[in-house]
Amino acid sequence: MKPAPPPVKVAADAMGLEVIQPERIKAPEVADQLRRVAPDLLVVVAYGQIIPASVLSIPRLGAVNVHASLLPRHRGAAPVARAILSGDRETGVTIMRMDEKLDHGPILAVRKTEIGAGEDAAALTRRLAVMGAELLVETLERLGQITPVEQDHDRATLAPRLRREDGELDWNVDPAEIDRRVRGLHPWPGVTMPTKSGPVKVLSGHVEGDRYVPDVVQLPGKKPAPAKQVLRDGPGARRVQ
Repeated sequence: MKPAPPPVKVAADAMGLEVIQPERIKAPEVADQLRRVAPDLLVVVAYGQIIPASVLSIPRLGAVNVHASLLPRHRGAAPVARAILSGDRETGVTIMRMDEKLDHGPILAVRKTEIGAGEDAAALTRRLAVMGAELLVETLERLGQITPVEQDHDRATLAPRLRREDGELDWNVDPAEIDRRVRGLHPWPGVTMPTKSGPVKVLSGHVEGDRYVPDVVQLPGKKPAPAKQVLRDGPGARRVQ
């Protein structure tokens, strides 16, 4: 199946703008291509690669990054999920000037938001995407008037990539931790729990007293369904020991 183009490429094509999609940003020819374009500013959002100095130095106004956390907390690839997994009560977006290190540059703007009690990573990502886009536009409009503020690097924490095994749990885990995992690891890798019906993916649920109660689950190869319908063979499938 042919991959669908990202929304930015679709918009750029519609506007007749040149699009460059290198597999490796550090490839020498990429810097050459960008120099020919001669951009005024580089904006980076969830790119997934460390951008070298040879690229960062090209734009006349430098490079800015939109990061989905309150830096220096949760530097790295999975800031939204890690905020939920850490039990953070709030998160937000940070606009920063980029350097060659991971989410390390000075801060231009920050906007905070509370994490909802039942909010999962997918829903929070959607909210932060809108918030980040709005803050980016506001920041760029007054870019020349902002004095960047260095991050407190001693307070930095990392948000490494998620692993499939992060979602493999059993019922002996603390119910609050199960709740954080279910919300923080949705949609990927998701949380899989053993039950009397076999292993199921828990898509949503809630803490009830001293136990975690699934609300929506999914059996392998099946569609999501209410947990009461799937786990009908008794509360043993739902109990936290």
